[in-house]
Amino acid sequence: MAGERRDPYRNFRFRIEVEGIQQAGFSEISGFDASLSVIEYREGNETITPRKLPGLAKYGNISLKWGVTDSMDMYNWMSESIQGKVSRKTVTIIAINEEGGDVATWQVIEAWPSKYSAPSFKGTGNEVAIESLELAHEGMTRTK
Repeated sequence: MAGERRDPYRNFRFRIEVEGIQQAGFSEISGFDASLSVIEYREGNETITPRKLPGLAKYGNISLKWGVTDSMDMYNWMSESIQGKVSRKTVTIIAINEEGGDVATWQVIEAWPSKYSAPSFKGTGNEVAIESLELAHEGMTRTK
């Protein structure tokens, strides 16, 4: 409908699927971005302003955070990588609307764990214990 107002999707309604891993919900995901390097080039007989050419594409590492449960799937993925058995996986990030339907999807390819952080514990705290995993990857596309 013309003139129909569309509210943006909320950033607190999402789910993450990691190929071959059954993990409960994640509390946070950050760092997924893409950029192109800029190469400046100028020949001696041109104007004083250099031309700008596209260089290599770069993808930021993705950080996943979740509350500690008895699931060790994500930790085991990292542990295998440390032992030299790097397993690259497809990671799908899905935004969910208020009705629970999938509305936007990003697919990350060739992802592998590059850093694991165990939770911090504090006897006087009242927060949930959080594990985190940083993923390196080779590409990201918005598929929906």
